[in-house]
Amino acid sequence: MRSTRLVTLLGATVRQQRHLRELSQRQLAPLAGVSQAAVARIERGERAPTIPVLERMLAAMDVQLAVGVEPLDAHLDARMDDLAARPLAERIDELGLDRLLDRLSDLPQVLTGSTAALLQGALVPVDALEIAVRWQDSKVLTRWLERNYGQRWNARWGEFGGVWLEPEEPGEHRWSTRYGEIRATMCDELPETIEVRHRGRGYQVVPLVELELTEPRAAALLRRYRDRQLASDS
Repeated sequence: MRSTRLVTLLGATVRQQRHLRELSQRQLAPLAGVSQAAVARIERGERAPTIPVLERMLAAMDVQLAVGVEPLDAHLDARMDDLAARPLAERIDELGLDRLLDRLSDLPQVLTGSTAALLQGALVPVDALEIAVRWQDSKVLTRWLERNYGQRWNARWGEFGGVWLEPEEPGEHRWSTRYGEIRATMCDELPETIEVRHRGRGYQVVPLVELELTEPRAAALLRRYRDRQLASDS
């Protein structure tokens, strides 16, 4: 079977969640009622999981599937063309990155996702500050959100508000604040980072190669970015 973008994305999501919980494929398989070989093929994007199988695999890791939509590639290409025409400093200022990071200085965190990719020169759209935060620091994050008018994304209503702020509560780790939107990847330990510098400031970011292994959304954007580079070079 030829892997589609969605099949690849689903496989990467299963692999990411399994790694976060330090489960082996052998351990996950009986919990989901499938073989270890099936888990391996799904994670490699070689097999499209049925909805019941996918739901069982995710439920075994205490998460569930949330369906969303995003712009078609043509719209995404237009956004990338716009980014290419603007200096990185302008995009950092537009995101309010420095202001947000200054106010998050008491929260141990590192930059991940599209934010980390942007700072490493990838022309990918960034709609929110994306950070990795340890579960042990979730109360620090919650207190910061309370002080800064945080509202959590409510998938049921399709807007911010009406759900508990705490990361431990069910729901996406996505909040609006007085300084902009924050999306968090909650983890047991912060990932390894490299430092990139812009305008004399250092940023601790997850390397691109690691983003492609652990962040499905960023990985999809990076693949699109590379495909466009190859097309323009040919």
